[in-house]
Amino acid sequence: MASKSPNTSKKQNSKIRLSHTVACAGCAAKLSPVLLREALKSFISTQSSDPNLLVGTNTLDDAGVYLLSPNLAIINTTDFFPPIVDDPILFGRIAAANALSDVYAMGGEVKTVMNLVSFPKTMPLEILGEILQGAEEKVKESGGVTVGGHTVATETLLFGLAVTGVIDPKDLTTNAAAKSGDALILTKPLGTGIITTAIKNDAIPESSGLEAFSNMSLLNAMGARIMRRFHVHSATDITGFGLLGHAMQMADASNCSFEIIGREVPLMDRVLELAEQDMVPGALENNKGYVSQKLQVTGRVSDILLTTFFDPQTSGGLLMSVDQTKADEIVRELRAEGYVKASIIGGVIPRKEKTLIVR
Repeated sequence: MASKSPNTSKKQNSKIRLSHTVACAGCAAKLSPVLLREALKSFISTQSSDPNLLVGTNTLDDAGVYLLSPNLAIINTTDFFPPIVDDPILFGRIAAANALSDVYAMGGEVKTVMNLVSFPKTMPLEILGEILQGAEEKVKESGGVTVGGHTVATETLLFGLAVTGVIDPKDLTTNAAAKSGDALILTKPLGTGIITTAIKNDAIPESSGLEAFSNMSLLNAMGARIMRRFHVHSATDITGFGLLGHAMQMADASNCSFEIIGREVPLMDRVLELAEQDMVPGALENNKGYVSQKLQVTGRVSDILLTTFFDPQTSGGLLMSVDQTKADEIVRELRAEGYVKASIIGGVIPRKEKTLIVR
């Protein structure tokens, strides 16, 4: 294992470098968004017409939402991926925070979770125990309860959660309701894919990843509470498709365009330097291809800065579309609650030829 980061497991229980058990650290093994879109075409066209299905797959939102009663809907989501860090407890925390995030992106509260485990027979079971321990820390922090799970023996280590949340339908936040004139707020800085790739390739020591580890472990729970309190119009969380991939989905679903001010997008320390050294995950190129036809870049936006906007994130922040008059106050509250680099990164404009305009 690489050197430990603070607040991770206190003993080196294995010499296995977990992040080296897969080919791509930081990319979360996501299927190419272009291929995924093609695969979902026929499925989306035959989606259930059940009137109680409030959010399905047609807008590519973060989770499914089903109405149970006039004042109660359930949120269903799942996510799992291979290790992006070497410490098992830290990996469990990050994987759990990532899976829980989809409930928060809808404005909901977590209720129950189930562990999803793909575990190699050749690995010490102690590693699995520590992964589950790290995940349980985050589940308890969320206020949720672990009710079971499913485990299979395979050649590749994968871990994540199936999550059920709840929400009052009047508080539901989808990715399809951004309004022209809104401000865009990003709650966490970008760079987790680039930093974890650099650590895997020994370009930087694991200790240089502390900011990334902290942000990936930080729940979006308080962000969801702030969204509800300020009646945010629309939101999504930034994960495997990068800032621009998820922003494009949100703008398309809302039938508008997003204008993003490049210099205002928060980045983690050293991300630009590492991107210049080509320490980028393989999935980053897939994200470029996904967005390229709907992207316009104007002004002095460097290629390196633009590259970071495609970086696949693990347990990234929330992208919110908010009433412009509330934006500064929302950012102040987010920063006070631990999202220290939360920033206004642009705004929503009427639909243009291009979905995304980066200045």
